[in-house]
Amino acid sequence: MEQRVLGRDLKVSALGLGCMGFSHAYGAPTDRTEAIRLIRQAADMGYTFFDTAEVYGTADDPHHNEELLGTALKECRDKVVLATKFGIHFDRGSMAVNKLLVPDSRPAVIRTSVENSLRRLGTDHIDLYYQHRADPNVPVEEVAGVMADLIREGKITHWGLSEATEDTIRRAHAVCPVTAIQNRYSMMARWYENLFPLLEELGIGYVAFSPLANGLLSARYGRETMFEAGTDYRSVMPQFTPEGMEQNRALLKLLHRLAEEKQATPAQISLAWMLRKKPYIVPIPGTRKLERMRENAGAADTVLTASEVQALDNALDTMEMSQVFGGTKTIMK
Repeated sequence: MEQRVLGRDLKVSALGLGCMGFSHAYGAPTDRTEAIRLIRQAADMGYTFFDTAEVYGTADDPHHNEELLGTALKECRDKVVLATKFGIHFDRGSMAVNKLLVPDSRPAVIRTSVENSLRRLGTDHIDLYYQHRADPNVPVEEVAGVMADLIREGKITHWGLSEATEDTIRRAHAVCPVTAIQNRYSMMARWYENLFPLLEELGIGYVAFSPLANGLLSARYGRETMFEAGTDYRSVMPQFTPEGMEQNRALLKLLHRLAEEKQATPAQISLAWMLRKKPYIVPIPGTRKLERMRENAGAADTVLTASEVQALDNALDTMEMSQVFGGTKTIMK
């Protein structure tokens, strides 16, 4: 697969694999043996960038995903880039399907988190360590100072910020250079495009999560699709409601038309659009199916010209579409 560079020197595959869904937010966790097999197959087909977090798991097994990746990638650890995250935990008392997030980036908490993540991942260093969400009680400069210490100690080699704003990025980068941000981005969620000039100014990469709008842009779901209540976030996402599906008909029709023209799939068009926007964007679609991994990887070979990308942007600017899930709310405790 094509390689891209995040920040100054972190080389990754043009598409990464978002691994959250194996353990969290998309129904019951994948069978462990099957998940390990799929992750290893992803590495075999050219994925070198794997994304997880310390909180991707279940109430009974809250760190399931990191442990899964540690086992699956043990034999090829020196050939892959591991990204994980610190700084939040879930409000387990919440009755919401997508539990509220409680930020906590106190230095002592970060120190505990990094040691536990290293152990679960079975590695002596983390390649890319993100603050999962900003903590209003801890200045980002203080977090950046801890990251600088961890880099000096060799426990991490690069760091980043998730769902970050311009002010936060600038303040953090001034203390310890930021390699990448990981923000939501898709044809339906373009509100961070205003960060592009800043990222180019500072030499920071953009890792795009939910690049297929939680799967809607794969065009494989319909009004009749049912999601597992209580464990699948899509069951409460606005883009998957009957009303949302109706509002998104024009968008899906456009994707189908372009896919036919390019001998591709709607998912590949959605990802290729993103890849051709900027050379420092790396989408990390998640999937639990081998054929979808292959399909997503094929987006790197799907050719869209600059004029075709601009035409898509123009269409998206004026097209009716539903609201899209914008992320879980945070609370302070």
